[in-house]
Amino acid sequence: MKYYKRIFLLTFTIITLFSCKKADNKKNTKDEVPISNFSAKQQDSLKDLYVKNKAKNFPLYSQERQAAIDEGLKVDSTIAYFWQQKAMPLFKQRKYEIGMDFIDEAVKYDRKRYQDYRAFIKCIFSKQYREAIADFKDYQEEFGYGFVMDHSYDFYIALSYLQLNEFEKAEKLFEKDYKRTIEKDGRGWLHHLDLFYYGISKYEQKKNKQALDLFNQALDIYPQFSDVQYYKAVTLLKLGEKEEATKVYQEAIKNADKGYTINEDNAIYEIYPYQMRW
Repeated sequence: MKYYKRIFLLTFTIITLFSCKKADNKKNTKDEVPISNFSAKQQDSLKDLYVKNKAKNFPLYSQERQAAIDEGLKVDSTIAYFWQQKAMPLFKQRKYEIGMDFIDEAVKYDRKRYQDYRAFIKCIFSKQYREAIADFKDYQEEFGYGFVMDHSYDFYIALSYLQLNEFEKAEKLFEKDYKRTIEKDGRGWLHHLDLFYYGISKYEQKKNKQALDLFNQALDIYPQFSDVQYYKAVTLLKLGEKEEATKVYQEAIKNADKGYTINEDNAIYEIYPYQMRW
């Protein structure tokens, strides 16, 4: 009798251990991305149905718009575009925490399409600069150099370094992008915002003459750029050019009053780094 009891206990233990192992295996695979039951063409039709034809009938920030997208997610929760469309208005409302939950889902289902976008959001909207740098670096390792929202990944990494007071790292990346643009496309493709922040990386390290040169390059492209004019005026003052500094500062105030500031699309939602608050 004792023999059979031992056999029973041994068998029960083995079954229990096996069951636990299976449960552990399930836990280990929980991060696997589910595959949609719909073809790409069918998914495009779902996007049109639930976003273009339903969600967009409601105001951008409304709960009705969110509910329409939720209907689409009930049909196919693997469509990354649905998650991004839920996240986007929340970021514009500065509801970063819940917006990030949704954009994380978008990245899970389509990393190539949305990870650089998430990194941009972390840099410009939610101000998670270290996370933005990590996201951009990780993305570039996999997919290479590229652009999001009109600027390179290195631009946003450098901008994040500026915001972390790591000015030398920022300068090196801005310089790299500056040279790359000139060599690949010519000076005509330099962007006034890139030049502004490249100048700021010099300004913060007291490289005043180099900063002034970059501010002037930015103003050659966008002559009324009041934020650049402000930092140019301060730089001129540091270089002992008090009369010229006063003149440039007065021009900066006039242009600021006329609304000539950072003209990025998303500047209507967020104050950009080093943007003046007059």
